Amino acid sequence: MVEKITLDDVLTTAIEKEIQSQYLYADLGRRVKDQTAKDALAEIIRQEKGHETQLEQYLRGEFKEGALCLGDVLDYKIAEKLEQPEITPDMNLKDVFLLAAKREKASHEFYLGLAGAHPAGQVKSLLEDLACQEMEHKQRVEYIYNEVAFPQTDGG
Repeated sequence: MVEKITLDDVLTTAIEKEIQSQYLYADLGRRVKDQTAKDALAEIIRQEKGHETQLEQYLRGEFKEGALCLGDVLDYKIAEKLEQPEITPDMNLKDVFLLAAKREKASHEFYLGLAGAHPAGQVKSLLEDLACQEMEHKQRVEYIYNEVAFPQTDGG
């Protein structure tokens, strides 16, 4: 049987994932030494907090144009896209960045799927914008992954 989830469920889960991402990037920021990487992670945290705020506004009914009812059933299994393995204390840094990139890709797909369920309007535009920002986060995290996995040597 296909599990039916409501828009309320989806938004609540999305908010939780945005908060988890903030914690993940804060932890990574404490673990990396490169200041550019630290700055990039701090910026991603700021943006993820903005996503959390926008989703909370939608959940509170502050968006009207193109909004769905919170009780509407959405049946496209977004939950599977959000599931990620737990971070373990013994993971090496490059694997954590790889996990972070996968999370950002899943978030991108999540917001695109959610946008696809909405009619044209303010909410659809918001969700498409969030999808774009998540792809930018993925690109940033992959750049940092590359720096951690393949550090430059004095020889070039």
